[in-house]
Amino acid sequence: VTAGSIVVPYGHVIGNEKWRGSEVAQRLQGKVRLIFEDGLGLVDFHLSNRTCILLISEADLVAGDEFKRRLVKFRNGSSLRGIVIVEKTQISDQYYLGVQKLVVLELGMVLLPVANQGEASQLIIQLVSFSRLWQVREQSRDRGANPFSRRQPARPAEPALLRTLQHIPGVGKSKALLLLQRFGSIHRLCNVSLSELEQAAGQTGAQQVYAF
Repeated sequence: VTAGSIVVPYGHVIGNEKWRGSEVAQRLQGKVRLIFEDGLGLVDFHLSNRTCILLISEADLVAGDEFKRRLVKFRNGSSLRGIVIVEKTQISDQYYLGVQKLVVLELGMVLLPVANQGEASQLIIQLVSFSRLWQVREQSRDRGANPFSRRQPARPAEPALLRTLQHIPGVGKSKALLLLQRFGSIHRLCNVSLSELEQAAGQTGAQQVYAF
């Protein structure tokens, strides 16, 4: 995977040349600093913090198994953090369970369904925001570990984090705020147990969050 050698500054996205002129690229323009590159190999969009996007379109799903070979090849040949975004539409819905099994259970990667390329671009923009927040968190970790540093008052949850949690079925603004206040970050939320989630969101809400 040739994208492994690219260092992407925070706030930037390197896009595979094949997506130039597409709806997702047009919607990213002006929201992030998008640069096209012809040498990304298997990667569709390369973000900072060694994170990249593999975008599976509706046409890819209908066309056959080529996208599966691409995912397996990426997983076996890259140390990057790969996130799979898949277009789940009325036409491609019948293929989604198979994609979910491959990506999540067999390859151990993150899978995010979207309805169209417009939603895919919004998701990429939010992931760019996350990478910036992650950088700030990492930079402040040393200060937080210093027992002589002055403890800062708790700040309200970032709007981007709240909006992202509200993509989970059954999670509104109040529940998203409650989850962030209890667990502190998306990373922490992704690694808690179902029983911990039930204490914060109730049995039904916890199952929805855990499944997502």
